[in-house]
Amino acid sequence: MSTGSTSTAQRLRQALDGPWGEVREQARTQLAGQEYTGDPDLDLPEARARVLEQMRSLAKLGYAERGFRREHGGTGEPGAAVVGLEMLAYADLSLWVKSGVQWGLFGGAVENLGSERHREHIQRLISLDLLGCFAMTESGHGSDVANLETTATYDPATEEFVIHTPTPSARKDYIGGAAEHARMAAVFAQLRTPSGAHGVHCVLVPIRDDQGNDLPGVTTSDCGRKGGLPGVDNGRIVFDQVRIPRENLLNRYADVAPDGTYSSEIENPSRRFFTTLGTLVRGRVSVGGAAAAGARVGLSIALRYSLKRRQFGDPDNGAETLLLDYRMHQRRLLPLLAHSYALSFAQNDLVRRMHLVQTGQDLSAGGQRALEKRAAGLKVAQTRHATRAIQECREACGGAGYLTENRLVTLKADTDVFTTFEGDNVVLTQLVAKEILTSYADEVRDLDALGWVRFAATMAGDVVRKRSGVRQLIQTLRDRGGETVDEGDLGRRDTQLALFADREDYLTRTAAHRLRARAEETEPFEAFNNAQDHILAAGAAHIDRLILEAFIEGISDIEDEEARRLAETVCDLYVYSILEENSAWYIMHRFISVERAKAIRRGVNELVDRLRPDALTLVEGLGVPESMLGAAMLDDASVYERR
Repeated sequence: MSTGSTSTAQRLRQALDGPWGEVREQARTQLAGQEYTGDPDLDLPEARARVLEQMRSLAKLGYAERGFRREHGGTGEPGAAVVGLEMLAYADLSLWVKSGVQWGLFGGAVENLGSERHREHIQRLISLDLLGCFAMTESGHGSDVANLETTATYDPATEEFVIHTPTPSARKDYIGGAAEHARMAAVFAQLRTPSGAHGVHCVLVPIRDDQGNDLPGVTTSDCGRKGGLPGVDNGRIVFDQVRIPRENLLNRYADVAPDGTYSSEIENPSRRFFTTLGTLVRGRVSVGGAAAAGARVGLSIALRYSLKRRQFGDPDNGAETLLLDYRMHQRRLLPLLAHSYALSFAQNDLVRRMHLVQTGQDLSAGGQRALEKRAAGLKVAQTRHATRAIQECREACGGAGYLTENRLVTLKADTDVFTTFEGDNVVLTQLVAKEILTSYADEVRDLDALGWVRFAATMAGDVVRKRSGVRQLIQTLRDRGGETVDEGDLGRRDTQLALFADREDYLTRTAAHRLRARAEETEPFEAFNNAQDHILAAGAAHIDRLILEAFIEGISDIEDEEARRLAETVCDLYVYSILEENSAWYIMHRFISVERAKAIRRGVNELVDRLRPDALTLVEGLGVPESMLGAAMLDDASVYERR
């Protein structure tokens, strides 16, 4: 039977809590009561009403103020805001989504895209005096924001914008808050003035009166019952020549004068568009964090259950065996636990970077763009991990895992759509890959065709390492580890990181070569489409390498020797499980031999066996309080105690 080491678990929890640990600790106390837990037995109207009341309670606790600047009535702590709201995922993901829409998406759009004239809106939405929604997605356009169809046409005669839905596919769809509670929408639309079209901009459009009735020209409808998140009132909006004042344009980056003259300090339309979207990166950071939090809840439930539940007798002594004493049960859950540890460190690093950029402490030329790429990549990794981990947890708990009272099916349903929130995962992986390919192209732009062939054929290229700084980190790890161990030892951190970097570097170089070769024969789109699988593989390899780096850096900050030792072993398991999943690729491309691949598989077995006695300590280190797990089977003696 595992026993948790309170002090070691506490040290691990503190490490995973990151820079805003005090915010997490406060939330563990504030959100632990029944007041904030979800109730799966409520019908849709009841669930929605309950979440809105929970938000009103949160507003009084100061969760909203952290995310807004001081001049608007906030405290100017974007990092603390993301972390504080992330903790809501331990209680109820409907509450997290609803809060994120109001204070993150709607509030973030008004504050980051608006100006002084929108100050009153910000103050009212913080206090929930103004309930809003974020109307970007359309029925016909989801991830392709640049080609949204809704129009905002300026009329100089009345100094108003006319908001219109010109086609059925231009209907705003899946909008959280639009079905019932929102009174105003931040609408993304194609801006038109007498001088022409200016691309996608954001305008504030009132959609309901104080009694909840649609305003003239506005038609809202309910998306109805979804796969999960019953407390979120997702809806659709159609506009029929709705007029709004000129001042309702969120005008931080562009404005329209009373006479219809369009102006912007950013002359390039493409750069203006991406600057606009870049200010909303906090939403993407938050979605990944909440998904990872949901996975931590699921793993905490399943692993605690596996430390109580017994099944099948030991033929040697007749005693029934704990689930976690079976090797395959260890293999099912402990590598996922290691992934959760890795992603926690990566999320802490991401939030820290976001905080520095959004508080003006990082003004470097590429800081914002690097943040967007990293946020996209981690969102993909975290949401995919949540989907995979929670499903495995459900199966690992058998029939009990399928009961709503044990929460796993609710977590599964609620997190499923996170792979789509804030950008489809395939599209985001592609975005990450495009960024690294663009940067890569700058390094090799002057190579002729023969040079490309020779370069792409090199098995140990160093372009990615040189550009990213990973080469220096590998050398630092080698210096730290000494020279007594063979450099090929898979137990060495520098060897592990080198293998991750080799995969990223090779995939990036060969994807670039494949694109270039194909582009000489066909149109750019066909060339890209032909290599899309290769491009996505390069993006995934880049994400894996970033996560490992964050894990390594996170461990280096742990001062307690026992906690650091455990974290190092967990990191090994993360590495070995990634290498095992990709062993076919490594063998095919001759980075590892078949014998080494077998050693990796044995290594996973050895590592889960080594971590088994510390399983409860590691679960406690995840930081989800038992009081917030909400799984009845953990307190049901009939499923694990034998007389």
